[in-house]
Amino acid sequence: MLLGTFASLRWAELAALRPCDIDLDTCTIRVVRQLIEQLGGGSPFGPPKSRAGRRAVPFSDIIKAELAGHIERLDPDDDQALVFTSPMSTPLRHSNFCRRAWLPAVARAGLPGIHFHDLRHAGNTLNADAGASLRELMDRMGHSSIRAALIYQHSSDERQRKLADAVGEAARAALLKTSTPSGTHVARGPAGNHERLPPTRLNGL
Repeated sequence: MLLGTFASLRWAELAALRPCDIDLDTCTIRVVRQLIEQLGGGSPFGPPKSRAGRRAVPFSDIIKAELAGHIERLDPDDDQALVFTSPMSTPLRHSNFCRRAWLPAVARAGLPGIHFHDLRHAGNTLNADAGASLRELMDRMGHSSIRAALIYQHSSDERQRKLADAVGEAARAALLKTSTPSGTHVARGPAGNHERLPPTRLNGL
């Protein structure tokens, strides 16, 4: 769940991760493959969905300690072991994961109706709100088309409010700077001063 959000990875990419794909020193994940479930059983690994899917994804160090603790519990002599497996240490199957792990987890959290892919959506939105450009979002998501990345360029209402407030604060600072009386005006005082003092505010704002 943490990597799904903070690294914006697809479920199939997470299910194919090995310890050698994760660099804890630089907090980076190297995405080079994904899990491909086949009808009739078997879960072979294949390349990402597109050439752009092969990528390096940085993640916040806020999850570094928990991720490191999880990796330490894996077999240290098997660098090709999977980071996430079933209880039987076999590759995950999406249907089993949803039924046995995901749905009970969201039910306990009081968040019914939330899908695993929503974690990736949340991560992309957080990066967009943090100021990621369209190109940066495309690289992070592993998309070669701008269509999907454009979705996350629509800022949230909270982000829009922060931007509006920031503009307002900048305007107030500028008005205070221009409305402060000069030393000449102060020395002359109000008597005999035929010049109008600078306005303290803009009418009609």
